[in-house]
Amino acid sequence: MTRRPKIAALVSTYHRYAHAQHIVDRFLEGYGWNGRHHRPEMDLVSLYVDQVKENDVSRERESRFDDLTIYPTIADALTLGGSQLAVDGVLLIAEHGEYQNNEKGQTLWPRYEFFRQMVSVFRASGRGVPVFNDKHLSWKWEWAKEMCDTARELDFPFMAGSSLPVTWRTPSIDMPLGVGVEEGMCVGCGWIDGGDFHAYETIQGMVERRKGGECGVGWIQAFRGEAFWEAHAEGCWSPELFEACLCRSHNLSPARAGFNHTHPTLDEMREKVKDPWAYQYEHLDGLKCTMIALNGMVGDFNFAARIEGQEAPLSTQMYLPMPPAQTTLANFFSPLVNNVEQMFLSGKPSYPVERTLLTTGLTAAGVESLYQDQKRLETPHLDVAYAPNPESTYWRS
Repeated sequence: MTRRPKIAALVSTYHRYAHAQHIVDRFLEGYGWNGRHHRPEMDLVSLYVDQVKENDVSRERESRFDDLTIYPTIADALTLGGSQLAVDGVLLIAEHGEYQNNEKGQTLWPRYEFFRQMVSVFRASGRGVPVFNDKHLSWKWEWAKEMCDTARELDFPFMAGSSLPVTWRTPSIDMPLGVGVEEGMCVGCGWIDGGDFHAYETIQGMVERRKGGECGVGWIQAFRGEAFWEAHAEGCWSPELFEACLCRSHNLSPARAGFNHTHPTLDEMREKVKDPWAYQYEHLDGLKCTMIALNGMVGDFNFAARIEGQEAPLSTQMYLPMPPAQTTLANFFSPLVNNVEQMFLSGKPSYPVERTLLTTGLTAAGVESLYQDQKRLETPHLDVAYAPNPESTYWRS
């Protein structure tokens, strides 16, 4: 491309610390990258904001950046007020704002609705452009599947997901490509649905590199409250991987004061973690994975796996800066934005959108299992097969 690409952002709301602010501001202001200030080689020229509240900062950004215009509709933001698509890339960010929750506890983020309006402009213009969708594709599986199918039909690059697979890792390691993986686990924190997605992405960003690539998931089951403690005590998931995850945590609450060893006992975990939950699921090739949330004891995302032929687990932490930097700077958005930039410039996603389709489906299926009294659910619809990017895409300085 001989000219600087023009980017549009379609966001739910734009206030301080919202995902839109963290991502869009990096396109406007630049960000620190590999020891220097980096400015994207493109211009963010249009913005649609669905909900404008008293804490909105989008109007301030429009007044400060001469090239930026806020438009009243998604179509106007994509056509720059004209009749044809006039931008070279689209950010779709619908993570914050005041939207309803359903009876299952899912927030009904309007990502699919934004996507449908965007695609209408693509169809009318006879072409599409690269699109990045922040976090999971939709709260509803059928809509998420339709989004991926539409991108394939119209042949535009489509990338989505969390910052967890692309942030720093401590230690800085990746799953060896083509290795046999016998079991995987993430122990972290968060909230039902949207927080679960980060942990699924943590696991999937690692285990997708196993021998044979990804083949999909056959079943899933949720465990919450007392059912979690019973499953943990009965060894439903590997104690060795659980301990390896805890040992990687930088934000593990001390089990007791003084100079004693801080690894918690089961009773100490029960005291600190008032509402634990887990999702266990099995891939179609037999790989079993477990996602565990321990709010009150663990404040970060830690991964461990049992590898064929290796005695010790492979383990690492997907590093998020500790508060207050976690909230104010949110530097884990920088590698995410950098990968999005590369897609806008090259037209090639850094990793397959099928990863996010699968983790979107796992998120919805896990919530459904909870809603159905922690019933094991068969998931024939999650037969999502894909090959990972052979190159590692996490942040290595």
